[in-house]
Amino acid sequence: MPRGGERTVSVATADHSGPWTVEDVLALPEDTRHRVELVGGALLMSPNPGVPHQRASSRLWAILDAAIEACGAPFEVLEAVNVIVPDGLLIPDLVVADADAAADAGTTLSAHGIVVAIEIASPSTRVTDKKMKPALYAAAGIPHYWRLELEPTPRLYLGQLERGAYTDRLVQIGESTALTEPFPLNLDPAALRR
Repeated sequence: MPRGGERTVSVATADHSGPWTVEDVLALPEDTRHRVELVGGALLMSPNPGVPHQRASSRLWAILDAAIEACGAPFEVLEAVNVIVPDGLLIPDLVVADADAAADAGTTLSAHGIVVAIEIASPSTRVTDKKMKPALYAAAGIPHYWRLELEPTPRLYLGQLERGAYTDRLVQIGESTALTEPFPLNLDPAALRR
């Protein structure tokens, strides 16, 4: 049993040699303590999210789902799905996916079926969510990348793909997203805190 600060590595990952493939990652046993993603043949592991993160994720999922249903957009909101990108496999906290692509998906969903990838920054994922993942999502052609930061107060960075990179617009407490694309959404980040 792990002691304070120790990490256990499954036999499956310890015995692997060489670059990892998407097939290798999908063949790993389920890990209830970590999210395992793949970037450039290397595994990227992060601990499963804590309660504040999950609370914000649940609230954001409900708000997005209601907005999509209200306007009849052909999208579906999904949590923690395996998304295939050109350089591997990522697991965004939430995605807004094309409803037909989601209906046809199995274990993975192609980036081509994603309209919005959403990451909720945690202390362990803040740098990855701000620096690495936007570049990977942009290279995959995902039209929108949104990043929610919870500390010190909730704020939402709404990224829209323009010439191969995301242009961000910051929405803070007391402000509204005032979006019309990819669907109408008026969200004050205050609604995502307790």
